[in-house]
Parts: sequence; structure tokens; C-alpha cells
Amino acid sequence: MSEWLIFDPLFRVPFLVGLFLAAGLSLIGALLRMRNEWLAALGLAQIAAAGGMIGVLFHWPALVGAFAVAGTAMLVRAALPKVGNSHYAVMILLGWSATLLVGSFMDHGRTIGESFLLGQLYFTYLPHLIGAIALLVVTIVVFPWLSPRLLTARFFPDFHTANRIPAWPYRVLFGLLTLMATVVGTVSIGAFPTFALLFMPPWVAFVLVDGWMRSVALSMGLAVGGYILAFVLAMLLDLPFGPIFTALLVSFGPLRFLAGMRRSALSRFGAV
Repeated sequence: MSEWLIFDPLFRVPFLVGLFLAAGLSLIGALLRMRNEWLAALGLAQIAAAGGMIGVLFHWPALVGAFAVAGTAMLVRAALPKVGNSHYAVMILLGWSATLLVGSFMDHGRTIGESFLLGQLYFTYLPHLIGAIALLVVTIVVFPWLSPRLLTARFFPDFHTANRIPAWPYRVLFGLLTLMATVVGTVSIGAFPTFALLFMPPWVAFVLVDGWMRSVALSMGLAVGGYILAFVLAMLLDLPFGPIFTALLVSFGPLRFLAGMRRSALSRFGAV
């Protein structure tokens, strides 16, 4: 019977939510990887999970609580003179502990907390779909404008200052986009699957192909292809989606060895 569930109308909205998120998060993940800020994604996802729990505790929509708490964390991060991986590690630990502690004050809090951390795709509905579509549309619209500015800032850090070009517009926009991605992703598919989507596809793609846009395209292909395969496997094998999706994305990691094999072959060919 499991194979027929794939075509059940009950799962159409969840499938589309995950599909749009896979496409949108892979694009944002490529920007985070390029800027070497990928750890921020996990920190914000954990904080968003805690915010979602706070929203449930006070009978607010989980999305409102997640945006409020994660947005506050982003403002605190922006106010710090210098932010590094240590700060993101603190966010991860704080978000994880807060999620579980807040859950102790409500009935079935442990189950709800695990759903925010590990995934709850099957329980998504129209508001999640609207959020996923909005995220993908906004990302596609701003990516052509945002991408070259972030690339310039990454590889030529003094360019904007030397040319008296304000840097805050693209920095604020990228921060808001990252916030939106982690919050919508966390309340839809869970903190760890969201982080896996932001981290794994670009991590693999960036070493397999040359060129920025080719890397972005491969990252999206891995994310969307991995999502569809994970959704089908979860249905057929009657397994929870979040863990199987995360495990499948991690299984792409060994593809990075292909880059080393290619370089080795090219070097031998060049030597001849």
C-alpha cells in the first residue's frame, strides 16, 4: 500500500513544500558556502526551532515565533563587532537547549520539539506551501542582483569601500534571505534537514565542476534530485522523511572524491 501513498492527494502539498524548499535553499546554501558562512545556517535553524516552540507554548503560529526569535538573533549578530564560528556554535547550543527546555512546559513537548529539529514535512499545509513558494520566488528574483555583489565582496573585500559603494543593501538583503530560508525550512522540514539542504549540495558541487553558475546549477540539481528520491523512499519504506533525506544528502559526500580523481588524471595527462 505504501507505493500508492505517493499519489495520494493528502501528500501533494507536503511534496510541493519540500520541492520548492529544496530548490530555494540550495541557491541560498551556495551563497553561504561561497561566503564561508555555512555554520550560521545551523545556528539560525536551531534558534528558529526554539522560536517555533515558544510560539506553540504561547498559542501563536509557529512561523511567527520562529521569525521573532531568529530575527532577534540576527539583530544581535549584526550588532557584534566581529562574528565567527564560535558565535554560531553558541547559537547552535542555545537553540538546541531552548527547544527542549521550552518543550518541557507543554504536553507532548518532546514530540513537538523533535518535529522541529528532525522534520515534520508530512504535517505541512497551505501556509507552509505559500512560504516555500515565496522563498523560491524571492530567491530567484534577487539572485542575479545579489550574487555578483557577494562574489565581489568575498574575493575583493576592499572593492566597495575603495569605490565608495555602500555595502549595507546587499548585506541586509542577504541576511533577510538567510533568515527567511532557515525559518521557513525549519518549521516545514526541520532544523537538521534544512541545514543538510543548505550545506551538502554546494559542498559537493563546488569541487565537482568549475565556474560559479555551473556549481550553483549542480547544487540545485543535487538538492532537488535528492529530495524527490528521499520522498519516494520514505513512502515506499514507511520511514520518517527528515532522517532519510538528511542521510541521502550526506551520501552524496563521497562524490567529492571524483574531483580528486579528475585532478589526478589531468595532472598525469599533463605530465605526459
